[in-house]
Amino acid sequence: MSPPVFLAESSALEGDRVLLDGPEGRHAAVVRRLRPGERVDLTDGAGLLAECVVAAADRASLTLDVLARRRHEPPQPRLVVVQALPKGDRGELAVETMTEAGVDEIVPWSAARCVTQWRPDRRDKALGRWRTAAREAAKQSRRCWLPEVPPLAATADIEARVAAAACAVVLHEEADEPLSALRPPGRGDIVVIVGPEGGVTPEELDRFAAAGARPVRLGPTVLRTSTAGVAAAAVLLAATGRW
Repeated sequence: MSPPVFLAESSALEGDRVLLDGPEGRHAAVVRRLRPGERVDLTDGAGLLAECVVAAADRASLTLDVLARRRHEPPQPRLVVVQALPKGDRGELAVETMTEAGVDEIVPWSAARCVTQWRPDRRDKALGRWRTAAREAAKQSRRCWLPEVPPLAATADIEARVAAAACAVVLHEEADEPLSALRPPGRGDIVVIVGPEGGVTPEELDRFAAAGARPVRLGPTVLRTSTAGVAAAAVLLAATGRW
């Protein structure tokens, strides 16, 4: 089994000995109950991975000896999923599963037919839950690059992303072209737009198409918005050779 992964500041990973304290250290010492001699990996979430061994443990921290450091380049092509806001806690579920699969950026989108809307007074809290879900899933899946979760985007923001992308698609159940037929580029951003439970509106579809996105279908069944993103990611990660 691979070693557990914890987050640390880049500056903390420069020395030969690291003190892992704070929330990460407490989780490692109290919840995971890691003890001297056990292996642990630390990452800054931006590609730097330090392979460590526990030298000492107390109730709130670990002291770690660094065995080796490795710098991982950002994955290419970069996979960006634009996720319309799902109902209830399905947003965090979508973020969690897409992070585990390897999605590089998850953009919350306030689509016209979203039942859930992030009110201005609760927007920061909702975004924080998505970012926490991404961070915890990244550690669980042993990622050394954390996915980005930017602030809530409007349809105009998504149009701009589509126009700048190397490749962009909109998942749509009535599309003629299957996603599996797409030949993705080797570099740049691949943007996948996942609509809400009520679907992408004709106006949104037209705007995205005008910006350069192609409508594609996943398969013969209709998936929930919270599961469509990870299914699309699996198809594209296999097609790009990242899987």
